[in-house]
Amino acid sequence: MSELTLSLGAARALHLAAQGMLQPRRARATKDDVLAAIRRMGVLQIDTISVVARSPYFVLWSRLGDYEPVWLEQLLAEGRLFEYWAHEACFVPVEDYGLYRHRMLDTHALGWKSGASWMKGHAELVEGVLEHIRVNGPTRAADFERTDGKSGGWWAWKPEKRSLEALFTAGKVMVARRQNFHRVYDLAERVLPWDDSRTPSMDEVRREFALRAVKALGLAKASWIPDYHRTRPPHLGLEALVEEGLLLRARVEGWKEPVFVHAEHAGLLAQAAEGRLNPTVTTLLSPFDPIVWDRRRALELFGFDYRLECYTPAEKRQYGYFTLPVLRRGQLIARIDAKAHRPAGLFELKSVAFEPGARPSERLLRDLAAAVARCARWHGCPAVEVARTDPEGIAGPLRDLLSVPQQAAA
Repeated sequence: MSELTLSLGAARALHLAAQGMLQPRRARATKDDVLAAIRRMGVLQIDTISVVARSPYFVLWSRLGDYEPVWLEQLLAEGRLFEYWAHEACFVPVEDYGLYRHRMLDTHALGWKSGASWMKGHAELVEGVLEHIRVNGPTRAADFERTDGKSGGWWAWKPEKRSLEALFTAGKVMVARRQNFHRVYDLAERVLPWDDSRTPSMDEVRREFALRAVKALGLAKASWIPDYHRTRPPHLGLEALVEEGLLLRARVEGWKEPVFVHAEHAGLLAQAAEGRLNPTVTTLLSPFDPIVWDRRRALELFGFDYRLECYTPAEKRQYGYFTLPVLRRGQLIARIDAKAHRPAGLFELKSVAFEPGARPSERLLRDLAAAVARCARWHGCPAVEVARTDPEGIAGPLRDLLSVPQQAAA
């Protein structure tokens, strides 16, 4: 196949098609669709902030529409998914366990996340926690009474929690299931029996991660690839994969370096080059969605300069605590600082800020209102309140559209 050249819009369309975000779903989602979506992405990042929905649930909603969040936990408990450090902490299809085994066995591979120094300095405590699980079965961190007088929080984990996390990273224990989103740990051999003779070599792992990252992204600059599975740069061997016919090389107008496309996406690549991929999805995205989690890639591909400001002091925030990017017909056109007030049935839009160059036409506002209404309804929040917008003049028209839920959701 000759080297094709894509417009920037076609490159975005190819990326969205690979992510399952080109056109809205027609059929109602099933539990198998949840697993299929995770397999398409390769990894589903976990984050516990729940100003709207927790990120893994939100990422799936953006792709599947209304679905039952409990299906994600069921897939974990059924052993069809496992949790581990992938891009960050992620849900991963269980068939990919072997690709991550080297990280478990190499105590230095994950840096501070490995807990290696904790395990070395608290060997007796760690072994005691392991023995507790061995004797008592699946265990939560909450099953250990706090004795150090400190308050909770991720910055002040009790010793048993730190031991559980270190054992998890070392592959000694696994997350057997989640209970109210809290991890329940069990011995790895009871969750997923594994023979290390089945573990692929590091060369095979690097090769497979490169292929999977390119496939999940639709197209990728070489510099984008290490971020997806947090592999170590430089990422070698791409040209060899092209020579083997596993990757294709293409160009994007205005970019100096080539992009790579998985051979299984050859048909999509051809359609993109011919302008036959038409993005029609309008939806809200989690800050930890694969489309935007690499801030540099989001800037290069979408011209979207994004920063998550929940860790920024309130007085220094530009857009809000937990802004949700808005994807509309192949472009990232706005960001919304939202909060779901579930007991009151209210979905609050604290701020709606449009990107420079995004013209809030009547059609755009209808698309946005429909996406917001769908999201609010999924949260069980039928009432939507708009506090402020930038530009200010769209607040009234947007409120009018959102005041008619049936129309907004059409």
